[in-house]
Amino acid sequence: MGLFSFIKNAGAKLIGFKTDEQKEAEKLAAEEAAHDKVEAALTNMVSQLGLGVEGLNISYDGSTATISGQAHSNADREKIIVAIGNVDGVNSVDDQMTVDEVADAELEAEFYEVEKGDTLSAISKKFYGTANRYMEIFHANEPMLSHPDRIYVGQTLRIPKN
Repeated sequence: MGLFSFIKNAGAKLIGFKTDEQKEAEKLAAEEAAHDKVEAALTNMVSQLGLGVEGLNISYDGSTATISGQAHSNADREKIIVAIGNVDGVNSVDDQMTVDEVADAELEAEFYEVEKGDTLSAISKKFYGTANRYMEIFHANEPMLSHPDRIYVGQTLRIPKN
C-alpha cells in the first residue's frame, strides 16, 4: 500500500475537470460562435429590410457592430445604422460604409432617441415646429417602422433635415 502520484490533468475526462487552458479555449470558441451568430442575424435583418447596399459586412465584438459596404444612398446608409443600433445588445455602431458618389450630395439626417411620452407628431413639432410632418419622419424610418404609432422609448429614429 502507498500513495501513487499521477498527472492531474491527463487521462480520461470522466469527472469533468478541465484545465484553465481548456476552459479558456472553450470560452473563446463559444464567444466566437456567438459573435458569428449575431453577425449572421444582423446581416439577415438588413437583407430582409431590402435596403440598398452592396458588399455589406458586419462584425460584432460583444457591444459594437462595425459595418462596411457601399450604400446606394445616404438614406440607406443611415437606415442601416439605425436598424442595427436599435438591436438589443448593440451599444454602438462603427460606420465604415461608403455611399455611391451620385447620392453623396444628400443631406444627412439627425438621429433622435425616443423619450417617454414621445409620438411622431410630438417629435415632428419639436424638429419642424408643426405636428403635421410626422409622416415624413415615419417614411424616413421605413421599413424599420411598420406603423406611425409603433415607436418605443430608447429607439433611435432618423429625422430628415428641412
